[in-house]
Amino acid sequence: MTAPILPPAWLGVLGGGQLGRFFAIAARQMGYRVAVLDPDPASPAGAIADRHLAAAYEDEAALNALARTCAAVTVEFENVPAASLARLAGRTRVAPPPECIAIAQDRIREKAAFAAHGLPVGPYAPVEREEDLARPELYPAVLKTARFGYDGKGQARVESREEAIAAWRGFGRVRCVLERRLALDAEVSAIVARGADGETRAFAVAENRHRGGILDVSIAPAQVAPALAERAQALAAQLAAGLGYVGVLAVEYFVVGGALLANEIAPRPHNSGHYTLEACASSQFEQQLRALCGLPLGEPRLLSAAAMVNVLGDAWRSGEPRWEAVLQDPAAKLHLYGKREPRPGRKMGHFTVLAPSAEQARDRALALRRALLGE
Repeated sequence: MTAPILPPAWLGVLGGGQLGRFFAIAARQMGYRVAVLDPDPASPAGAIADRHLAAAYEDEAALNALARTCAAVTVEFENVPAASLARLAGRTRVAPPPECIAIAQDRIREKAAFAAHGLPVGPYAPVEREEDLARPELYPAVLKTARFGYDGKGQARVESREEAIAAWRGFGRVRCVLERRLALDAEVSAIVARGADGETRAFAVAENRHRGGILDVSIAPAQVAPALAERAQALAAQLAAGLGYVGVLAVEYFVVGGALLANEIAPRPHNSGHYTLEACASSQFEQQLRALCGLPLGEPRLLSAAAMVNVLGDAWRSGEPRWEAVLQDPAAKLHLYGKREPRPGRKMGHFTVLAPSAEQARDRALALRRALLGE
């Protein structure tokens, strides 16, 4: 067993967004030092890191500096170059494993991994040629690019083969996945942490609601049957074990006809797990650090029901949002990410509301959003 990494060691993060920022906060709180590699000189994580390497993810000098400085390196988003991760893995501890990151970067490989490790999936077909769109049993469908799609990007709702061909050509004829459009009961996510020794802990399953393909509200615990929530956790743990995963893994599911269908994974902390910052004994970011450093995992116990609301750049359409609406509520916790430019669809922050029940948390959170936006 590899010796644990203890403070005041340096830890590295590829990616400087809000997920890296929360990781850096957790690491510094526990006495570690943090180096962030991100090309944006104003990145949210870089702003609070002990060292910010403002360089491209492929930059040889920056990667060498990270490998020399850091006892271990993790990622805050999955679309970092696989070659950069492999280079780092040859010189320092990297978690999650680069191969797991590569699977999450490609929807075709991702679905194959679901099947290989016993997770149910909805009807779909890989698309590499125009002829692959001749699947009448899948329409109406959603066409998704196999790589670099997130928050609704790289997706098109199509009613027929003709519409799918037009969308595929619009995507530049890249590899895609054609998925049958399903009538959803709900969307939920299960987040698990797994250490190198196989220890696995699961957070309470969250129920997720989207707008325009972007997560809007997460409610924990999810208002689904307890058996279904337990199965979502078990399947996520099963996938993590099958992949030899180390770190925090989020598995998103569709609930269709009372059954789970795996939709996609995130090989990192997830937006739907932000509620863990206030509502759990250990947050998803502390678990990410513990798994990376070879420490025993923390207790993921849910201490309070919670609802999380994303604050997008759209909230600035009529000027600065009314932050006092959230800040005056003693049960609400506001997080702003330090991004300079609010743009439509850009995640600028979130707030979480704690309450005795999930329904109360949801209702209060939605009321606060209306007040925040002046509606």
